[in-house]
Parts: sequence; C-alpha cells; structure tokens
Amino acid sequence: MLKNSFISIISQKEKEENRGSVEFQVFGFTNKIRKLTSHLELHKKDYLSQRGLRKILGKRQRLLAYLSKKDKVRYKELISQLNIGEIKTR
Repeated sequence: MLKNSFISIISQKEKEENRGSVEFQVFGFTNKIRKLTSHLELHKKDYLSQRGLRKILGKRQRLLAYLSKKDKVRYKELISQLNIGEIKTR
C-alpha cells in the first residue's frame, strides 16, 4: 500500500486555520476513502472495513450536498481539485 501517493492540496497554513471547514473535512474523508479502498483491494473479506467505508462515503456525500446547496462555486472547485464525481441530487 502506498501511503505517500495521496494528494495534499491544502497548504500547511490552511490546515491550521480551517480544520472545521467543509473543504477540509471532505479532503480528510477523501483521503480515508482512498486508503480504505486500497486496503480492501488486498483484503476483500474485511467486512468491518467495508462498513466503515460506506459510513465515510455517506458522511462525505452529506457534506458535499450541504456545500452544493450553500455555495456552488466552492463545491465545483473542491470536486475538481479532489478529482471526485458530482453527487447525485434527487
């Protein structure tokens, strides 16, 4: 597993200032999702990690839905920086 292959878009100064921002939380969840996905490629029957992955995906989806409602520009920038798909709206 390559731990250093995950991107670091947010600078160190921004990390210290905005730990509670939606962007920072989505960035953290995205890193966790990528780590868990690479773990699950090796350990296909690790059902507890699968459950944790689904929970984190749900949290990230809710945060992205919130951000898309509040500020479309920040939402578009974030999904393009993190290279993730847009959320499905109902």
